[in-house]
Amino acid sequence: MSVHQQDYYALLGIMRNASQEEIKRAYFEAAQKFHPDKNKAAGETEIFLGFQQAYEVLSNPKRRAQYDATLPPEEKPVFPYEYRLLYSRPNLVRLDEPQMLYLILEIEAPAEARQAPAPPLNVCLVLDRSTSMQGEKMDTVKSVAIQVLRNLRPQDILSVVAFSDRAEVIIPASYLQDRQRLEARIQMIQPSGATEMFQGLELGTREVVRSLDSKRINHIILLTDGHTYGDEQECLDLASKLAEHGISVSGMGIGQEWNDIFLDVLSTRTGGSSAYIAQPQDIKRLLLEKFNALAHTYSDDIILELKPIESVELTYAFRIQPDPSPIALDESTLHLGSILQDTSTHVIFEYIIQPKAVKSNSMTFLDGSLRVSIASHPMPVPALQMRLVRPVSDVPEAQPPPPEIVQALSRLMLYRMQERARKEIEKGHIDTATRQLQALASNLLTQGERSLAQTILLEVDHLQKKHTLSGEGSKKMSYGTRALLFTSSNKELSS
Repeated sequence: MSVHQQDYYALLGIMRNASQEEIKRAYFEAAQKFHPDKNKAAGETEIFLGFQQAYEVLSNPKRRAQYDATLPPEEKPVFPYEYRLLYSRPNLVRLDEPQMLYLILEIEAPAEARQAPAPPLNVCLVLDRSTSMQGEKMDTVKSVAIQVLRNLRPQDILSVVAFSDRAEVIIPASYLQDRQRLEARIQMIQPSGATEMFQGLELGTREVVRSLDSKRINHIILLTDGHTYGDEQECLDLASKLAEHGISVSGMGIGQEWNDIFLDVLSTRTGGSSAYIAQPQDIKRLLLEKFNALAHTYSDDIILELKPIESVELTYAFRIQPDPSPIALDESTLHLGSILQDTSTHVIFEYIIQPKAVKSNSMTFLDGSLRVSIASHPMPVPALQMRLVRPVSDVPEAQPPPPEIVQALSRLMLYRMQERARKEIEKGHIDTATRQLQALASNLLTQGERSLAQTILLEVDHLQKKHTLSGEGSKKMSYGTRALLFTSSNKELSS
């Protein structure tokens, strides 16, 4: 390859063994970021033409083969982030029964990025204005929305959509010039009608797409206090499409009447998270914290793409920090969430290894690639190829698990205990759920979490009398136990 010839694979941020689908996707993402219609900066048209040329060559099998013949040996890529992998055990054992293996992925921004200016925002606030929001909830939401508007930087784009059984754009996506007029529009929002969430999400999506730019943090924040009726699947399908376009969703439920399981699934499909707002006075703190996190985002999405491996099953994944949340496993592409400038991201994975997988001296339990989207990075970030292997022996090694895994599992156990209890209640197994919740309360007391333990014991009493959980208690259990997973310690990682 001539010294003047570009490495098209490096230019698109892909490996040399990339499939046609991976080449197409990498080109689409690069073209979206550098298209001349969106970027007028000097030199970016030439960069876009370089992407076009790379795609024309690599998407044609014959031209690709000719080009590959000119390439020198592949160099190890340099990643604009640091990561570390922790395993629960140094080896697997030849057994005639399934074994469990845990993995923690820690990933963080490099030191030089922690003080750099964060990318501009493209955020839509989608606000429930149904009749149930009237009074203190609606007044607080409007007040906080105005404060958010005042706090935004000149380069940020904000839109506001209000919905009930119909949706309306209150503030179209734009730079915020006449803020006084925009504040007045927010103040005019009046509660009325029922709750049809898809109406608001669809209109909010249109506003974010109007200014969609991979150099921005593209995000939707949904605030609601109720159940949506009849359009849940439409909302989930829309969330899947949002994830494909790099738009994440945060769901915030106010009070007791909203569906926390649905909001969790909706947000985690995009790499986002849901939050429980117990009282109207908590709206301000949680919404401002969310905008502060968005304004200090280094990467807006970590995507792990997995290939199936025979006799190996990924059974559970959970983001420990930031924003503790389960990870949706319903597709082979996992959205692990964002990386903040000042907080590392930790995700724990649970695997079940079947006996058939441990017949040889080593076994692969993860085969895939990690893609990190970084809005401030000038060029596409190369994918990290991940092929994780554990040795197999006849006897286990006498080495304890890393303390980070022990701590994470001890806390995650509490969250999963309430998850299992809720599933037993759905099946009508009230006695089993009661015992599980009593055991959970006992564990919480042992760990000094008296307030949460008392909440769960009250729910046990409610469950025995009503054969169901209360709306308030179930949410306090779910969000209270997941909050225990967050740790603020930032450990030094190795790339």
